[in-house]
Amino acid sequence: MSSLFESFVATPEVSEALGDRAVIEAMLRFEAALVRAQASAGLLPQDAAQSIIGTCKVELFDVPKLVRESRRTLCLATPLVASLRETVALFNPGAAVWVHFGCSDQELVDTALALVMRDVLKHIETDLGKTIETLLMLAVRHESDVMLARSPLQAATITSFGLTCSQWAVPLVRNQQQLQAASEQALRLHLGHALATLADMQGKGPQVMSLVATELQLQAPPFAGDGGHDQTVALACALGLLVGNLGRIAFEMAHMTQFELGELTQLDVALAAVPGAKPAPPGATSLLCMVAQVAAQRVPQQVAGLLATLSQQHGNALGNWQAQLAQWPALLSASQSITHAVAQLVAGLRAEPQRMRSNLEAVRASLPAKEVKVRFAPELLHQASELTRSQVQALRHSL
Repeated sequence: MSSLFESFVATPEVSEALGDRAVIEAMLRFEAALVRAQASAGLLPQDAAQSIIGTCKVELFDVPKLVRESRRTLCLATPLVASLRETVALFNPGAAVWVHFGCSDQELVDTALALVMRDVLKHIETDLGKTIETLLMLAVRHESDVMLARSPLQAATITSFGLTCSQWAVPLVRNQQQLQAASEQALRLHLGHALATLADMQGKGPQVMSLVATELQLQAPPFAGDGGHDQTVALACALGLLVGNLGRIAFEMAHMTQFELGELTQLDVALAAVPGAKPAPPGATSLLCMVAQVAAQRVPQQVAGLLATLSQQHGNALGNWQAQLAQWPALLSASQSITHAVAQLVAGLRAEPQRMRSNLEAVRASLPAKEVKVRFAPELLHQASELTRSQVQALRHSL
């Protein structure tokens, strides 16, 4: 995420959410929630818990130093836990022994990743919701505006721009539902995977896990000892489907905004609702579509990389967990950048019905009368309008 070559397709929001400081802050939130729950369950003294909780503040730590040390240990948890123990011991030496009690390094990192993922997914869900709502508004507004249907990129028959917008929205609504369902399963607390750490809980593991999950607003583990990552990989697959659909929409919009077609123009997003607003500079649409296409090309490989890590032996085999951690930031960044780009693209979209009709008439004039009668029958537009209305109604009902 720090690479200059990636910065032009990464939004500031996702760069901050996936930054070193945000990750370490998420790890400290987990450590504080863990000792608070353990103290409530009577597993450690309250004064020790308060000392640890009071020290779990990211501003007390040298984040760049922790990152440098993690390159030597190959795990961010190792230097962070050591630094946390040292800092706690300065104020309460007896409390240091309870730091990171009943927890593994992997559980710490995996839970922090879930917290970071949730922050990025909120941005994705917000932009996706805006895109769906705008497309449905455009569908209603243009349900009877005739245009060429193209398959594949060639004039086929007639449709309406309203139907085109509702058909863009249909898979996005499915993606929205899939993403919500996958997030509920994947964004969970990772704790109690190892028998040794579970034994430290003295039979109070379920109580501690429930308390920590509630504080962090994550799903509690359904089974103690479940260290599988299939649910997070399922979330990656849901993101892959979303990115694929957004990439297709961005490509079709880019095609329709080309000078030769001119069926869509792009307004400045800030002026999109202003009557008579001038179009955005010609390059604005191209830049947004470029960002979308970069993400659409990268994400399939990132999802495939995560799927490959499920084929492991003897629990988390050497390298698989690390491979997952390396893939997720790139996947989340690409998914958020395309969702944000398409939301901006759609927000400034303006249909040009006259140009749509003139393009249709040019094709009609080039065809034999018999073929025109079949491919451009007036009742097809009526059917497109009716289908648009029924689709929009069904989609709004499912939201």
